[in-house]
Amino acid sequence: MQSFPRVLVDEAHSEAWSIDPATAARMNPVNPADASYAQAAEALRRCGYDVAVHADGAFTAEALAGHDVLVVAHPADPRLERTTGVGSPVLTGAELDVVESYVRSGGGLVVMAECDQDVSGNNLNDLLARFGVRVVSTTVQEGSRRHKDVATWVLADLADPRDVGVLAGVGEACFYRAGVLDVSEAATVLARTSGTADPANAPLAVALTAGQGRVVVLADSDLFGDDSIDELDHRALWANCVTWAAARTALPTSEIATEGVEHDPAWLDLKAAVSALRPMQSKDGSIDAEQHDLDTARELVARIVAGIEALTPRFAHDADYLTALRADFTRWADGGFATPDFLDSLVLFRPDLNRADGVEHLVVFPMYTQNGNPDRNVEALIVRVLWPDWLAEVERTYDNRMFLPINFVDFTEGYDTNSAVLFPETVAVREVPTYHWGAIFCDREAARFRRVTAAASELLKVALPPDAQRLVDVQQLAQGTFMLWDLIHDRTHSHGDLPFDPFMIKQRMPFWMYALEELRCDLNTFRQATKLEADGLPYARLVQYAIVFDRLFRFPITGTRVRNYDGLGGQLLFAYLHRHDALRWTDNRLTFDWQRLPDVVVGLCDEVETLYREGIDRSKVAHWLASYELMRGYVPAHPTSTWAKGPEALPLDGPTKELVNAVLPDEFPLNVFYEALRKKLGPVIASTSGITGTAA
Repeated sequence: MQSFPRVLVDEAHSEAWSIDPATAARMNPVNPADASYAQAAEALRRCGYDVAVHADGAFTAEALAGHDVLVVAHPADPRLERTTGVGSPVLTGAELDVVESYVRSGGGLVVMAECDQDVSGNNLNDLLARFGVRVVSTTVQEGSRRHKDVATWVLADLADPRDVGVLAGVGEACFYRAGVLDVSEAATVLARTSGTADPANAPLAVALTAGQGRVVVLADSDLFGDDSIDELDHRALWANCVTWAAARTALPTSEIATEGVEHDPAWLDLKAAVSALRPMQSKDGSIDAEQHDLDTARELVARIVAGIEALTPRFAHDADYLTALRADFTRWADGGFATPDFLDSLVLFRPDLNRADGVEHLVVFPMYTQNGNPDRNVEALIVRVLWPDWLAEVERTYDNRMFLPINFVDFTEGYDTNSAVLFPETVAVREVPTYHWGAIFCDREAARFRRVTAAASELLKVALPPDAQRLVDVQQLAQGTFMLWDLIHDRTHSHGDLPFDPFMIKQRMPFWMYALEELRCDLNTFRQATKLEADGLPYARLVQYAIVFDRLFRFPITGTRVRNYDGLGGQLLFAYLHRHDALRWTDNRLTFDWQRLPDVVVGLCDEVETLYREGIDRSKVAHWLASYELMRGYVPAHPTSTWAKGPEALPLDGPTKELVNAVLPDEFPLNVFYEALRKKLGPVIASTSGITGTAA
């Protein structure tokens, strides 16, 4: 799947920059860095972007097709500057028309100009005039806001990043020997000269929309060269500009391995039979003969068995399991529909042994669905495995052989809910087997995240960074992000100090212990994502956004307030970020310090992991008490809480169940921010029940 932008860098119009180190060395043998955009190109590739060169020939519709962003970096007359030496710096009328049409049809354009526009020999102004921008030929002189005390190295006055997402994470930028821009009112000024500069308060960089496309223009090209891109926050500004310009979201989907199975008459009849059978079942999955006609139930089961048999050729990789599945259904019917036992087929269903991208499975079991239907009704699903090469490579390090990311193809009523998992432990069986896999519906998680985050960011006036906005806009990108998040989160339950999986260990404890464990796994995933980002994994930065946004926007206000441990984990994260000034709620607006955010989240991770490490030396009850103190240090407890009164108020000399009984259903109420958010965002969250990627 092409989830990331495709960038075309022009070097066919006598540009003064090249992304090829050899070309840059030929252009400037003494100082290649002064002619090289190689690091700029590599920075985009590390973000997952495809970066190509337009090396020869005119701009044509065919040359630009398939690319999301065109980058033009200071074309110049080779008699005046050292350039690529290929082509003319003057675009023909036909080329101007092509580029304008490309942008207005949805393409992105990033243009870097220079101070000597009038004598550079190019006609960029003819191109930019079509978008309401003109480069003014001048060399800005700065009186006080200088970089390294050089008068022509201008420290720009940047727009407020709370208003302009393109500047997220950008605190300072220097324009070296810059011109200025004359722009229309429709453009957003990203940077301008200071009041002490000559000319004063003049635009240095702008962003604007044109038709369906976007344009970014900067009055200097040196700030992204190899010798300057690591100065100040230039690297972040560069990535933001290109990402913002790449606004297209209509991306191709992956090829379906068994195309059309959801339309197969055998599947449709099987699904209909399951839907008719489900209302006849009791909570434990049995069918009461006094309330229902068992002959009708047998007819429905016969249709289910026939459907499984007819579909088996489409799922030859699951033949043994499907054979046992038919036998389990037949035995259940022949036994009078007592509590179902599908152990024989369940142990043969091993999708973990065939983790390959696009593989599909037919799943039919009596089961409950977490966060969905609590009864063990028969459910039928067709699912598709997601296992791209990049994820398989990450799994080599994180070694989670049980993890199975999947998408919905079709499903019965039990999954027309909030459930986004398929776990073997939910299936009705006579004894507990060894579990080998756990499946996560990444399309549902991604679609739910996108809808809620989009609504929350609009409601709270959050200026999202361009890559975060793209995560919200593009379903394929969000799915890949959740695949990586779930892979590391799921594995973390069994690693570290005092590891446990709250879903696998059948013991009763205060619900904040579950909140801390789930949050610990997410915080560790966040920490690992910062490391993977440094290693150049494109999805890693997006995982950080997803964890923060899902935890802050959706978790605290989803579901009831009765022992809502996921909600409490989100409340703790919000309070910690707020306490450490990485998040602010001011003037009915939520803002983030994007530069500080990763360190602050990792700081909370350190606190939780220290709690766990020190818990090794405590009794179970003492660990519960210490965990409570950490939690209420950031999230105030209910005013009537017995736990908040301290150990002396608790029945410490009795069974631990009495301590759990003393916990209030809503031990840590929502703060005023979340009470208001719940009222406004509640309908959006409710609308995500049963959502899949196709409905996002």
